[in-house]
Amino acid sequence: MSWAGSGSCFSDIQDFSSCHRSSIRVRARRSGETSMKLEERSRARRWPRPPRWSWRLTHPDSRAYHRDRMVRPLQAVAAVSAEPPPLPAPAAAADARRAGLLVVIAAAGTGFWLLPLPIEPLAHKALAVGAFMILAWMTQVLDHGIAGIIGCFLFWMLGVARFETAFSGFADTSAWFLFGALCFGMMAGQSGLARRLAYLVMRGVGHSYARLLLGLILSDFLLTAIVPSGIARVVIMAAVAMGLVDAFGVGPGSNIARGMFIILTYTATIFDKMLIAGASSITARGAIERFGQVNVFWSQWGLAYLPCDILVMLVGWRLTLWMYPPEAATLPGGADYLRRELRNMGPWSAREMRAATLMGLAIGLWMTDFVHHIPAPMIGLGIGLLAIMPRIGVLDTDDVRRINYLPIFFVAAAVSLSNVLAQTRALDVLTTTLFEWLQPHISTSWGSTFVLYWAAFAYHIVIGNEIAMLSTSLPPLMNFARQHGVDPLTLGMIWTFGAGAKIFMYESAVLVVGYSYGYFDTKDMLRVGASLSLVACLILMFLVPIYWPLIGIGR
Repeated sequence: MSWAGSGSCFSDIQDFSSCHRSSIRVRARRSGETSMKLEERSRARRWPRPPRWSWRLTHPDSRAYHRDRMVRPLQAVAAVSAEPPPLPAPAAAADARRAGLLVVIAAAGTGFWLLPLPIEPLAHKALAVGAFMILAWMTQVLDHGIAGIIGCFLFWMLGVARFETAFSGFADTSAWFLFGALCFGMMAGQSGLARRLAYLVMRGVGHSYARLLLGLILSDFLLTAIVPSGIARVVIMAAVAMGLVDAFGVGPGSNIARGMFIILTYTATIFDKMLIAGASSITARGAIERFGQVNVFWSQWGLAYLPCDILVMLVGWRLTLWMYPPEAATLPGGADYLRRELRNMGPWSAREMRAATLMGLAIGLWMTDFVHHIPAPMIGLGIGLLAIMPRIGVLDTDDVRRINYLPIFFVAAAVSLSNVLAQTRALDVLTTTLFEWLQPHISTSWGSTFVLYWAAFAYHIVIGNEIAMLSTSLPPLMNFARQHGVDPLTLGMIWTFGAGAKIFMYESAVLVVGYSYGYFDTKDMLRVGASLSLVACLILMFLVPIYWPLIGIGR
């Protein structure tokens, strides 16, 4: 019986293959041939063989097939030197715009270099390179870290500073504190600790986004007294915020994520000035006492800014809700969801316990730094390194490889810029120029408060490093106050508070740490920073002439 004669097998296409295989087996039993050979002959009748030249190039048994697929040396070299695939039209246009903007910035720096200014040549060159770095950071023509490294290289290549000075920021504790902070964030996220902490916080505060946001801001402020470092506070609060973002089921680009991270990061830089706790306020206090020859009390400083603290927290809270309306007003599922998720997480895992132990150790060391005097950056770096150790931490070498090191380079470059400006005496040029313009406006009136605040704001944009800005500008300001009979404490506190207003990322390592988590961008920083800077100025203009004299400041 021929397999082609079973016409009933072709009534349905799906039955064709099974019928064909059964026919092949029947014919094989009758003829004594193997089923494979009969199958090949049948396929040859149904699908004729292609021409011989084609078969030689396509059939796996052909030598020509393998010869054409061998990797030849000349082909390998040609592949390496081949032109890259063309960029899409929008990407190519954006790349061209960035290149043009970079040329304009370089031309501006070169033009400043060639100006016949009556200053020392080294200071002149340092200011020109510094202008290039600041413009590149402000316009984001390059990544902040890459632009910073280019600036450090230019300091050395153009003979402005020696290598150890041009790259001195890489030996500064701030940059490596950021490395430890990034390890903290990875440790809290990968161990599950951040998510568990977020659920516990929500169970206590409430599951609405507005209440959770206010809880984050208030916690950030209360931590200032016991955790002086702004970077450390951002690291601690970021562990909770990451868990909250995850619990709401949104991503880094969502309004919930952006609102939480931008407000807790920005307020961390403001709260540093409202209490004598962070490095900047401690630096300012020392300069005011030494050069202004007045006593600065912790309690008096805190009372002076207490109304501003409360108002900034409330305004910042409402401003964030308005600028970043949440995708979900309450946590999906509410309290039942929290209980269910905590139950599903089960008991604390070994990784969570190790992560919590390391973070608790860091917080304890930060809170007791007045006893052991270990710098806050070294505590952060040390605990970050412990998190990578086997059987102690929760991270491994692969996790460290995934860290984005460009923010670290950015912080190091900003510190290097300040060091070069100080060594070449370019800071003296800037300070002298600034105070020649400021002197006619300095007093204790409302107008002078406005001028001092925004002058400190602008001067900080030029200097970048907060400590360098305060340490170089407060001494001449205190000398002027003593010579003209103006209260040094009032001027010093206004100037210090003005340094807390920021709109660009490079102005503070705290901002870079918050930015490194990837939940907000520089546009968010500009919007929130400009709004809260204006609010803080308006509050200060009423506090200085009305409230401060009541507590003994400026009388």
